[in-house]
Amino acid sequence: MNNQTKSAWPSLRAKLFRMVSVGVVDEPINQAYDVISTGAVIANLVVAVMSTFDNLTAVYGNIFNGIEHITVLFFAVDYVLRILTAPELYPGEENWVARLKYCKSFAGLVDLFSFLPYYLPVFFPTGVAVFRMFRVVRILRLFRINAYYDSLNVIAEVIKSKKQQLLSSVFIISLLMLGSSLCMYSLEHEAQPKVFANAFSGIWWAASTLLTVGYGDIYPITPAGKFFSIIITFLGVGMVAIPTGIISAGFVEQYTQFKLLGEYKNDEELSFLRIRIAPGDVWTGKRIGDLVFPAGMIAAIVVRDHESIVPHEDVVLEADDILVIGAEPLRGADAMELKEISVGENHNWNGFAVKELDISRQSYIVLVRRADQMIVPYGSLVLKAGDKVYMYKKVAKRDWGS
Repeated sequence: MNNQTKSAWPSLRAKLFRMVSVGVVDEPINQAYDVISTGAVIANLVVAVMSTFDNLTAVYGNIFNGIEHITVLFFAVDYVLRILTAPELYPGEENWVARLKYCKSFAGLVDLFSFLPYYLPVFFPTGVAVFRMFRVVRILRLFRINAYYDSLNVIAEVIKSKKQQLLSSVFIISLLMLGSSLCMYSLEHEAQPKVFANAFSGIWWAASTLLTVGYGDIYPITPAGKFFSIIITFLGVGMVAIPTGIISAGFVEQYTQFKLLGEYKNDEELSFLRIRIAPGDVWTGKRIGDLVFPAGMIAAIVVRDHESIVPHEDVVLEADDILVIGAEPLRGADAMELKEISVGENHNWNGFAVKELDISRQSYIVLVRRADQMIVPYGSLVLKAGDKVYMYKKVAKRDWGS
């Protein structure tokens, strides 16, 4: 690779990353790639279902094989592109580290198993049946459409936020299931030695009873076993209700939070800019009258050593001065909106990376102010208490006042 190619590669890699990233529709090619990717997954799954019907396979078998070959090849190419662009997904990491992180991630494993089982029979002909089973992994690629629908992200957020409670409920259910299986085995083994042959038979009975499935293939016949079964059935209803209640409460919390963050009801429009004049800045030593501001902006006030100075033309800016610039709120034909959000100790964004924030797809974080430092909001930037987040939001023109 020559020097010219090396210098052009980062720009090309960034373009490829935006193309393979679901939900980035700033250019037609990016939007078209999303459509093709989703269409390939759907077509592949439809073919997988249709090929289970012998009468359809006999007529359209060649077409099914052709569609599967093309879609799986697309999955393989997509996987290679994602490996090449992994440094854009993990900025600040070495290229090989970023690519290794992607390969070990859940999304990377899903992408790998989307195409690898299709080609493995070439090298391992005896494992065809097992490899075909892994085709089910391809359905997980459909979860990428979450990038288009904020409401679908709530499911993942609920599970993530309530994982400790859910794990606790699963632990309780597992203990109850184990205890019930051992008790039922003790009560029923002598009466039904072939049905309750071992502890595993009791676990199967406990699972179908506690989870209210009730297959009926294994059941107690002794009075003691029946009485114990009634108790376990009642407990099973309560045990299933625990994770259901946790998830329901999580949905309510997430939807409420999502609505508040999406509408920013408690935030005011950004009308003033606060700028600290650093030593060596081009404005240091300049008169206010010599500064050229864009139309619609004025110097509102100068703060020097905690004292406010009216910024008349002869005021000379000094290092460490704070210049407050006033600007008109955007109105009329410009369908955009700027918001300043303060991240406090108890704010929902405190401690989360920018890429993890559940915000509207019409909103973009353009700047993060931390103390006196202005930070470009890259995806892995973790927000902290005290940060000021400046957000740009697209809005319909009818939302603007006159």
